[in-house]
Amino acid sequence: MAIASPSTSTFSPSLGCTRTKVSRLARSPQLLLTQSRRNRTRRLVVSSRLNSSKSSDAGGSVSPDNGDASFLYELQHDFSPQRRRSGLPVFVTLPVDALNLEGRVRRPKAMKHSFHALAKAGVEGVVIEIWWGLVERNEPRVYNWQGYWELLMLAWNCGLKVRVVLAFHQCGTDPGDPNWIPLPLWVLDEIKKNPELTYSDTFGRRNFEYISLGCDMLPVLRGRSPIQAYADFMRDFRNAFRACLGVIITGVQVGMGPGGELRYPSRPPSQKLQGAGPLELGEFQCYDKYMIASLNACARDMGMHEWGNGGPIGTGNLMQSPELNQFLRSDVGSWNPPYGNFFLEWYLRMLVLHGERICREAGTIFRDTEVNISTKVAVFNWNYNTQSHPSELTAGYYNTLYRDGYLPIARMFSKYGFTMCCSYFEMQDPVVNKITTESSPEGLFRQILLAARLCDLPLDGENFSSNLDDKAFDQLLKMSKFYSDGIEKRPFSFNFVRMDRNLFEPRYWSRFTRFVKQMTNGNIFRARLNSAINVRLKPASRAAEVGLPYQLA
Repeated sequence: MAIASPSTSTFSPSLGCTRTKVSRLARSPQLLLTQSRRNRTRRLVVSSRLNSSKSSDAGGSVSPDNGDASFLYELQHDFSPQRRRSGLPVFVTLPVDALNLEGRVRRPKAMKHSFHALAKAGVEGVVIEIWWGLVERNEPRVYNWQGYWELLMLAWNCGLKVRVVLAFHQCGTDPGDPNWIPLPLWVLDEIKKNPELTYSDTFGRRNFEYISLGCDMLPVLRGRSPIQAYADFMRDFRNAFRACLGVIITGVQVGMGPGGELRYPSRPPSQKLQGAGPLELGEFQCYDKYMIASLNACARDMGMHEWGNGGPIGTGNLMQSPELNQFLRSDVGSWNPPYGNFFLEWYLRMLVLHGERICREAGTIFRDTEVNISTKVAVFNWNYNTQSHPSELTAGYYNTLYRDGYLPIARMFSKYGFTMCCSYFEMQDPVVNKITTESSPEGLFRQILLAARLCDLPLDGENFSSNLDDKAFDQLLKMSKFYSDGIEKRPFSFNFVRMDRNLFEPRYWSRFTRFVKQMTNGNIFRARLNSAINVRLKPASRAAEVGLPYQLA
């Protein structure tokens, strides 16, 4: 499928081309693919007129065989294969609203200045979330990548690499949320016709964050299954950005559930639980007809028909204490065998099977593209010091005092060559224990990181809160080194979540740049806010600066 874009002001990477060539490239991405195949070293090459508005016949030629142009490009942007920074690379995730609902870049001038500041601070690249609800918004198989091309080229011209997150989930709680991005409108139409496509808890509450994995392989989306829809999306992304894969785009994180994580939506986003995080048990999400059908079939195979009529009995509600919960209480709760083991094994197996289906599709689609493929696991440390670990069980992780629930997932990622990503790296036991002693983020992290080590997995770390103090930054560094240090150096990088105006406040910017320097072990340019951010644009053509056929601002 070609890149959907209007006939005027079309965006595509021009690589120093004229307006005419840009339009032709946008209409025919095959030209980019041909160039990529001819360039066996997979390097983007540009002319010495990269920042000039002159036409190609005035010296601005583009050719994969143009050695001088290749050298000049690598010299300016330092994307050569020999580029290897020491230490652990740091990426910065862009704001959720980097694009508007029409798929265009918000405030491109400010975005460009921010990219320049990040590059000078020693940041390796940026993370761009590509939302299913924006790209394939109105009709199935009609994709609009235009805004993401703009972001990609802005990063490229600032010397930043790019990781993308293919997000198949809803963002935000409701249309009043400033970061609201729903599932594609045509998908929501199908959900209106058949609400069973969404997860449901024991109280019949529906969750619209992500399509229920119970219907993964069923043709419920206008003749396609959800897995087929995700695969078609990934395939069209690969085709649209093929020339950039492995060169500018170095990583692709594939979403597998709510928040992009491989998990069930045990905590509905609309639930307002201010200050009550440690008390959350979550709800089992197995009450839509597709999940019930699978559970019933599994119970029949076991010869225990009565176990297949629904989820666990006596689970209480989201805010109930584990010790008041018949299923989850530590001592004699029914989470223990035989019934508890049957249900929780099935619940985890369905989750792993969902992840494996997407891993298989993504592995095939991105084979030979030279990009690192990753996905994200959930981190629920609340009630970690109890025997039953209820907050993890309801999210799908069969992790208890007697069982490791992360090792099966790590093995699955390892089987398909995925990198594992997890969040909450800044969480500290002494801070959390002031609220409840039953939680242990550091204990959970050690377990997850051990599973990753045993399966020899590369790891990406993330922070959850964007408002970090010095101790939180120190914790990020500590947990990062905990995994990466040692005799066997395992690949590790860090995604800082996320870029906002607070990041560039002088005091916070100083903390952030110090953290980047400590991670990368490099000498960075400690830019002052007024010189790094408020850079004035030169009077030269902005279109030529970023390779656009029109002005960004």
